[in-house]
This record gives sequence, structure tokens and C-alpha cells, in this order.
Amino acid sequence: MSERTIRRRMVAVPAALAAGALLLTGCLGGEPPEEETTGGGTTTSSGGGTANDETGETVTIGFSAPAADHGWMGAISSAALETAEQYDDIELRQAEATNDVNMQISHIEQFINEGVDAIVLLPFDGDALTEVALDAMEAGIPVINVDREFSSPFASRVTILGDNYGMGVSAGTYICEELGDQPDAVVAEIQGIANLPLTQDRSQGFADALDDCGLSVSTQVAADFTIQGGETATSNLLQAEPEIDAIWNHDDDQGIGVLAAIENAGRDEFFMVGGAGSLDVMEQIQAGDTVMQATVVYPSTQAADGIKLARLVAQDKDFSDLASADVPRMIQLNAPVVTAENVEHYLEIGFRS
Repeated sequence: MSERTIRRRMVAVPAALAAGALLLTGCLGGEPPEEETTGGGTTTSSGGGTANDETGETVTIGFSAPAADHGWMGAISSAALETAEQYDDIELRQAEATNDVNMQISHIEQFINEGVDAIVLLPFDGDALTEVALDAMEAGIPVINVDREFSSPFASRVTILGDNYGMGVSAGTYICEELGDQPDAVVAEIQGIANLPLTQDRSQGFADALDDCGLSVSTQVAADFTIQGGETATSNLLQAEPEIDAIWNHDDDQGIGVLAAIENAGRDEFFMVGGAGSLDVMEQIQAGDTVMQATVVYPSTQAADGIKLARLVAQDKDFSDLASADVPRMIQLNAPVVTAENVEHYLEIGFRS
């Protein structure tokens, strides 16, 4: 066994990845508690907070994410910064956002050299950032891996993910419920970038959910997660399909272009389900004046949750909402459907496209 392997095992949590991911629907923690009870750092209070929210030893957290060239990515970084500001015991060091893998690697190397207490990392490319994340872990710096997984389980102390497959399942299940017993219904799907694993996961979940109620995807087009791409792909789709019953669009940012194409075509015989959970789409759902009837959340709170988890790990605190000791190894967030009935509950975590 190599020295690197031995050291890797020393810094990794001994337990294997949890068999089932813990489902959360928002940021962890809350307001400082009004009163507390002793024992294990767990408390109860009328405000829902815990002793974990009380100011502790100051920890330095390094944060790195890709460039905010997309509404969702911009919200990821903004939420992380806002969360760090809520705690007097967090000193946040934010690396310059970049889509240059080599530059992001150098930022993590700098965090290691500075001896930060924890690193929250949303890698531009999970595989490419795995090695430097391993270096951080071997240096005794816990890494919180956000959204895009590393290729080694030893490269992070905690991995926090959205649920791409679950997005598809949620969208498909909702469409099944809305269409009811219509086996001949025409269901269209507008992907993001077709060859990305996340897109394939979303499409698989969608197909599986539709199949469960006797439906299938009638037509599928791919955009590129941009407004222009969404408009072009949707224009082509509408020209090819004279009658559509439902559309699932994977991404609310490209959905601006999707809706523009629908308006230009003067089509309104179908309803549409979005993806990601932009505030713009939630407001349209709330107003009820477009074909946009629902959206599926892919939380932009992942890095904010990562900041909270990094603080707990660096301060050697438990995850007080669980009976088990220690912070979990993996957390996967829920992918709920937002409709007119529940939209007010999700407006707070919506992001601007």
C-alpha cells in the first residue's frame, strides 16, 4: 500500500458512503436559539435554531466556484457569501470565480498553503479537481464538495448534491398527474446540453416517471442552457409538432428563450414545466398568466449549505438535527415541484435568470 493511500485513509472518514442520502430542502441551521438544553450540542427552541448556531471558535473557510455566467451559478455564490456573513465566527476567503480548471486548482493550492480550516469547492470539472482536493484532505483540511462530484470518495469530507435524476422524476410525475388517463398525449422535452451526464440523468428520470403512467417522450430537442439556444430549439420543436399537450424544459434560464419562442408562435394549447427554480418562473407561476404551470427545483442553496457544513466540521460539531453523531458524508437535496399552490414557500430560494 502506497504512502499516499495510507495518508488518504487517515484523513478520510472511515465509514463508507451512506447507503441512502439525507434529503434536505433548504439551508441548514437557522436563527440563534432562544433557549437551549445541555448535552451533545443539541438544543430546542421556538425559533428552530440550535446551539450550533451560537458563535464558536473562528474558522477560516476557502470558497471556490465557477464563473457566474448563468443565473443559477450566480445564485450559488451569492447564497454562499450571504450565509457566511450570518456567522461572526466565519472568516470567508473567496477565490476568483473561474471556468479555467488550472486557475481553480491554483486557488485550492493557495488555500492549502494558507492553512484554511475547511474548503467549500464547487469544481468546474469534478474529475480535474479531484487530485488537488485529495491534497487538501491529506493536509488535514476537510473539503466540502458541492454539486459536481469528485472521482474519488477520499477527496471530500462531505459531498452535497442536487438530484438530477429526481428532477426528471418530479417533472414526469407532475405531468402524469395533470394529463391523467391520456395515453396518446404528446409530451415534449427540451434538454440543456444533451451529452452531459446531468442532462442524461434528468432525461432518464423523466422517461422512467412517464413510463410509470403509460406515457413517453414524444419528441425531444436539445438547447445549450442559454436563452438563444432555448429559443432556437423551441422554435424548431413547435414547427415540427402541430399539437402538444405538455413540455418539460430542463432549465429556467434557457426557459426565457423557450417562452419567447412559444409567444412568437402564438401557441397555448399545452402547459409547461420548468427546471431549476428561477424566481422569474416562480413569479410567472404565481401570476398564472402564461403556459408556465410549474417548475422543478434544483437548489441554488447547495454552496450555502456547504458553508454551514464546513463550519460544523471545522468546529468539530455534530449535526444536531440527527440522532447520529457527526456530519453526514453525503447529502442530496430534494427536487420538489413548485406550483401555484406552494410557490410562496419557495420564493425565498428562487434566483434571478
